[in-house]
Amino acid sequence: MNRWHRYWVAYNTILVKEVLRFTRIWVQTILPAAISTALYFLIFGKLIGERIGPMQGLGYLDFIVPGLVLMAVITNAYANVVSSFYSSKFSRYIEELLVSPTPNWVILAGYVTGGLARGLIVGIAVSLVALAFTDIEVHSFGISLLVFALTAILFSLGGFINAVYANSFDDISIIPTFVLTPLTYLGGVFYSIDLLPEPWHSLSLANPVLYMVNAFRYGLQGVSDIPLWIAFAIILGFIAVLAALSLHLLGRGVGIKT
Repeated sequence: MNRWHRYWVAYNTILVKEVLRFTRIWVQTILPAAISTALYFLIFGKLIGERIGPMQGLGYLDFIVPGLVLMAVITNAYANVVSSFYSSKFSRYIEELLVSPTPNWVILAGYVTGGLARGLIVGIAVSLVALAFTDIEVHSFGISLLVFALTAILFSLGGFINAVYANSFDDISIIPTFVLTPLTYLGGVFYSIDLLPEPWHSLSLANPVLYMVNAFRYGLQGVSDIPLWIAFAIILGFIAVLAALSLHLLGRGVGIKT
């Protein structure tokens, strides 16, 4: 067995474990996102949206579809990795991976791809729910899928870093509650930042979620508050930084080795 085949076996083992982990408890990992999104569409789209009117030339219900889909992807990709990797620390079987000949980048790739897989499945489920409320006419499948995947990868890496530093199960809920939730709600999911006065308009530009939501909205509907190249530059930049930090932390054994 050559080196690359061993790497593939290790990667595939971690990925299969991750997928089986969240699909076994789909009632807890997939169904809640679909139900929450249906409520968002019912309350914000049907009841409130009719009073708000069009936004960026789109009906309000159509306008919020990309943000709601991506919000579910962000939450679930992050949650999958942070809970899984912290559980491996808590149960102390991550040490078996670290002493094996498996490179750190293979371990990281396995966990991140698991988060991507959960984000993909949840995103499909949420999109099917959206079809019950409105028609989705995709402007560009390529851009939509690329933004979808990059966003899931980015927040999977964020979940990994959170898990590395977490010392208790309470620690893995702090970032989602106090960081992710504000960023997603203030990331242009429910409104266009063109409606915001200064300084709120400028402050919104510091929110990385804004670029993901707008890039995904462009992929689905062809409209965006942000130039597409800037959005991709921001997303790829964050991925590069978080991936480098994750590998550095894993290599040093931060939060793992005692």
